[in-house]
Amino acid sequence: MTGITWTNPLPASMNYEIALDAMRVQGNDFFCGLTFPVSKDPCSLIVGGWGGGVVGLSSLDGEDAANNETTKVAEFEKERWYAIKLRVQPARIQAWIDREKYVDVDTTDRKISIRIEVELSRPLGIASWNTKAALKNIRMRKL
Repeated sequence: MTGITWTNPLPASMNYEIALDAMRVQGNDFFCGLTFPVSKDPCSLIVGGWGGGVVGLSSLDGEDAANNETTKVAEFEKERWYAIKLRVQPARIQAWIDREKYVDVDTTDRKISIRIEVELSRPLGIASWNTKAALKNIRMRKL
C-alpha cells in the first residue's frame, strides 16, 4: 500500500467537494482509495478494489466497500484517466466517476468509519493497494 496524506488544516469537513483524475498504471486493485472527513468521522471512497472493479464507501455501519449498499462493480482500464468527484453534505455522500453517479447514500443515523489499512490517510489522503497509480488535478472546494 502507498499513498499521500494532507496534513495541513482542511478548509472543510462538511459541505465540500473533492475532484481529481486518477489512473491505474500497473496492478490489479484499487488505484484510488480516497479517505475524507465526514464531519468528525473518516470514510473512504474505493475505486477499483477487491481485484480491480469494486467501487463503494468503506465503511458504513461496519461494512466495507465490497459489502454495503454503495457497492458497484465497473471495469477500469490501465493507463486511462478517470475523473473522480466526491461530495460530502449533511446526511449525504455522493460520488461520480466520469460524470456517472456511483454513490448516493443517506448517512443519517449511520456509523461512518474506515478500514484500519487506510488509517494513515486521515484526515485526507489517497492510497492505492497492490497497484501503481497516477493522480493529477487534485482540488477541494467548499459548497
